[in-house]
Amino acid sequence: MSEPIEPQIKPSPRPKRFARIPMRYVLPNLVTLLGLALGLTSIRFSIEGRYELAVLAIAAAGVLDGLDGRLARALDGQSRFGAELDSLADFIDFGVAPAMLLYLWSLQEIKNAGWFACMVYVVACALRLARFNVMIDDPNKPKWMGQFFTGMPSPAGAIVVLLPIYLHLSVLQIPQNRATVPIIIAYVLLVAFLMVSRIPHFSGKEMGRVPREYFLAVMLGVMALILLLASYPAEVLVLVTLLYLGLIPLAWRRFQAYQAADERAAAAVERPSSGQT
Repeated sequence: MSEPIEPQIKPSPRPKRFARIPMRYVLPNLVTLLGLALGLTSIRFSIEGRYELAVLAIAAAGVLDGLDGRLARALDGQSRFGAELDSLADFIDFGVAPAMLLYLWSLQEIKNAGWFACMVYVVACALRLARFNVMIDDPNKPKWMGQFFTGMPSPAGAIVVLLPIYLHLSVLQIPQNRATVPIIIAYVLLVAFLMVSRIPHFSGKEMGRVPREYFLAVMLGVMALILLLASYPAEVLVLVTLLYLGLIPLAWRRFQAYQAADERAAAAVERPSSGQT
C-alpha cells in the first residue's frame, strides 16, 4: 500500500519592504520643504502685522529656492517628485505669501481694487510656473536658451513686487496711505505682466562655478552682502530690486543677439543647399 502524497504547500512570499531612497534625493526636498515652511510663516507674520519679519521670511525662502536646485544637481538627486514639490512650494512662497503681505500691509485700503491686484499677481505666478514646467522639457530649444528665463521667474517676482514695502521700511520712509495705494496697485499689475510675458530675463543657473582666481573676491562679496543684509535689510533689498530691474533691458539685448546669430547661421546653411538644387 503506497504512502499518501502530501500536498506541496508553496511558502508565502515575504512581504516587500519599503524601497530605500538615497539621501541625495532627500536632502534637496528637505531644503524645499524648509522654504515652504518659511513662506507659510511669512503669511502668519503678515496676519500678525509683523511685516518686516514677513519680508525677511520670503527673502530667505528665495535663497533656499536657489539652493535646492543647485544641491540636487550637485548630488545628482534630481527627480520628477522634487520638481513638482518645488513648483508647489514656489506657488505658496512667491505667489500667495507676497500677495497676502501686500494686501494686509496696504492694498486693503482700497479693498476691491487691492484684492483684484493681489489675485492677478497670484494667477500670474501660477501661469508662470505652469509654463516653466512645460518648457523645461523642450528638446528643441538651443543651448544658449539655458541662460534665460521666459518672463520674470517667480522668486524674482516676489522680491521685486515687495519694493513698496522696502521703500517704506528703509531710511527713505516712503509713506503708506490711501493716496499711494493706486500707485502700488499699478506696480503690482506691472510685475504680474512681466511674469507672464515672454520678455527674457537672465537665469543665473550658469553661475554654479566660480573661477579659481576670483574665489576669494566672490567670498568676500558674499560675506559683505550678508552683513549688509543683516544690518540694513530694507536698503539692501531696494538696491537688489533696482539692480534686477536694470538688468532686464540687458537680458533683452543679449537674447536678441543670440537670436540674430541663430538666424544668420540658419541662412548660411540654406544658401549652399539652395544653390545645389
